[in-house]
Amino acid sequence: QVQLVESGGRLVQTGGSLRLSCVASGRAFKTYAMGWFRQAPGKEREFVAAISWMGESKYYADSVKGRFTISKDDVKSTLYLQMNSLKPDDTAVYYCATRDQEYLIATMEGRDYPHWGQGTQVTVSS
Repeated sequence: QVQLVESGGRLVQTGGSLRLSCVASGRAFKTYAMGWFRQAPGKEREFVAAISWMGESKYYADSVKGRFTISKDDVKSTLYLQMNSLKPDDTAVYYCATRDQEYLIATMEGRDYPHWGQGTQVTVSS
């Protein structure tokens, strides 16, 4: 059973940067598509970014395009989310997620990712 552990969230000022990490264990890493999602208080979970298992295809929500970058390190079994030019609207708990089978495409739908981490809190002050 795969385990995902996020880290890197903290309080940051508007315009600041953060890099979130998600370490995976319990199974092979590089052959699974992965994604980042977030949930703000009182709101539904929303898609942030996803990366194909080969790493050559990346997808972003319109709200973060140009500011966030998803990447992965197969040697370290770690998924990253580099977040720049942060805004108060980026405040949320950020979750990483992975697909259940190898070689599947990355999608923007949370229901396609059965495995989730516990989340890391990002707070952007105005």
